[in-house]
Amino acid sequence: MADASRREGTYALPATVNSINGMLIRLTAERWAHILGEHPEITELKPDVLESVSNPDRVVAGNADEILAIKKHELEKWLEVVYKELHEDGFIITAFSTSKTAWLSRKRQIWP
Repeated sequence: MADASRREGTYALPATVNSINGMLIRLTAERWAHILGEHPEITELKPDVLESVSNPDRVVAGNADEILAIKKHELEKWLEVVYKELHEDGFIITAFSTSKTAWLSRKRQIWP
């Protein structure tokens, strides 16, 4: 989980982090607004969303060339961040918190 100093706003938008593949991944204000519109429960977790991309517990392939980064953020909760890597950079599509991760075993694991 991100430390308290990062929770206090260090991650202004747009924000960028490097994925496990070394690709620069963007989180734009538009995407963050979309994420919060669908998943308001993660309003305070922007630093954790970014950290999930840069330091995930697990990475699996999505259905349409997207990548899913998964990171534990509470005792029984995981952050799942869906992003896309393009040729020179990438972007976060969506993110959400869930306790249901059994379906991930059906996905192709990319990392570790």
